[in-house]
Amino acid sequence: MRVAVLASGRGSNVQALLEAISAGRCQAEIVGLIADRSSAGALDRMRSLGLPAVAIPMRRGESRARWDQRLLEASEALRPDLLVLAGFMRILGPAFIERFRGRIINVHPSLLPAFPGAHAPADAIAAGVRISGCTVHGVDEGVDTGPILAQAALAVLPGDDAASLHSRIQRLEHTLLPAVIDWIGSGALELGPPIRHHLTRFDDRAHLLCPHPESGSEP
Repeated sequence: MRVAVLASGRGSNVQALLEAISAGRCQAEIVGLIADRSSAGALDRMRSLGLPAVAIPMRRGESRARWDQRLLEASEALRPDLLVLAGFMRILGPAFIERFRGRIINVHPSLLPAFPGAHAPADAIAAGVRISGCTVHGVDEGVDTGPILAQAALAVLPGDDAASLHSRIQRLEHTLLPAVIDWIGSGALELGPPIRHHLTRFDDRAHLLCPHPESGSEP
């Protein structure tokens, strides 16, 4: 399965995915990375391995529609089977969503539908919740509103602030995201619609799965 990654930051999830593929834990091939910031560390991670990596920052005076089109063209050039948003901090435009509908997933640092948006760990701390975690979900036109594919949870510790909670959630993401991509690549998880999973209890990562209610599948 050809996977293209969209990222904005240092690329720790990209690194975790590369390591999982190398170790045989994820049936996928990363064919390229696109960042919306020229300074994104994820670009250096990919380039150091000789893999395609390009920055498409919004230009001064450029319309959002034009930037969306450039992002779409760069993504199409990679011919991905699956697009993975790994710390990508922009909302995708409707034309982009429509072009890749059912083939885009995102990893988000909360147990959705709680705390969508860009400040999820801080929002969780402010709300005083005792459990948080991360979610891998399908991407639609909303903000973190797509169907939930899988989740992993952890306790919020008494001394946690937004930064420490986010750091621990990211470690969960490094396990959950490659697992979900592997399930998709192996056919164990179908993005649908409707979403279907075919995991068995013999998959030692199956405890991470949280099927979407509309899938009609048993957990």
